[in-house]
Amino acid sequence: MKDKEILRGSLVNSFLVYIYVVLVATLMWKGDTIFGAMDQPLGVATFLMLFTISAGIVGTLILGKPLMLYLDGKKKEGVSALLSTLLILLILTSISLIIMAFE
Repeated sequence: MKDKEILRGSLVNSFLVYIYVVLVATLMWKGDTIFGAMDQPLGVATFLMLFTISAGIVGTLILGKPLMLYLDGKKKEGVSALLSTLLILLILTSISLIIMAFE
């Protein structure tokens, strides 16, 4: 697997994670407006289910391809894909923090 392919996959997965996190954060931020007050056990259970599903989705996007590469014997490529994805997520998070600091 070429370095360009690894970087492209890391970019795509990082942006998908970022978009997913923004959507979930927006849902949580506007949850009271959309659904009303959740003062029932169902509200807490729904939050925990969303948290569990989010862990699965984000975990798959970050670890899926690197783990497959690693298990296929392409250890260097697998580690490179994981580190690239994490670096891109760090950059996206830093950009978000900078934007928030200047608002």
